Amino acid sequence: MAKFLTDEKLVIVGAGGAIGSNMVQSVLMLGLTPNICLYDIYEPGVHGVYDEMCHCAFPGANISYTVDPAEAFTGAKYIISSGGAPRKEGMTREDLLKGNCQIAADFGDKIKQYCPDVKHVVVIFNPADVTALTALIHSGLKPNQLTSLAALDSTRLQQQLAKEFGVQQDKVTEAYTYGGHGEQMAVFASKAKIDGKPLSELPLSAERWAEIKHMTIQGGSNIISLPSSEDD
Repeated sequence: MAKFLTDEKLVIVGAGGAIGSNMVQSVLMLGLTPNICLYDIYEPGVHGVYDEMCHCAFPGANISYTVDPAEAFTGAKYIISSGGAPRKEGMTREDLLKGNCQIAADFGDKIKQYCPDVKHVVVIFNPADVTALTALIHSGLKPNQLTSLAALDSTRLQQQLAKEFGVQQDKVTEAYTYGGHGEQMAVFASKAKIDGKPLSELPLSAERWAEIKHMTIQGGSNIISLPSSEDD
């Protein structure tokens, strides 16, 4: 029998999408919990992901799926949600604000109604900083019980700097973006280091730095413009 960190119930919201299905597989590969409920409002999609995960035959896995929120959320101890509307080509994260905040509010309400004793919730649909705050307020959870996608923009800056200087990405440290998870983020070079050397001491023109900042800010849009890509 496979060993897992816990046997408590985990709900993957938006499990019918590519991101949700990848999370299911990652959870089982990492041995986090065998008890996973796949929830989505689109039955054919979540049913297909359920079948695919069953075909993987992970030892000890206890996977279920549903389009009924009461069934999905009741008894949940952990929840990961990518269940917002995806960004389409030409859209910014801010363009999703109104619709996805309503989804986040409804998500928080369901937590409060069906699983108020949930231990931790992760919100990763755009714009993640605002949707996470909205879900937090509606759920009634404590701030330390809910997290959002916080490092993606910084890792995009890290990637661009690694490419610029020809080093492995993990050799770029203290490369951070600030502000919201959207196109209005601020990108600074003041603390970044390349293989231990401050970026300020390395040859990088103002024009090239402006290009790197632009590529970091537009990283999600660039991915969406690629064939067969989904929301970032």
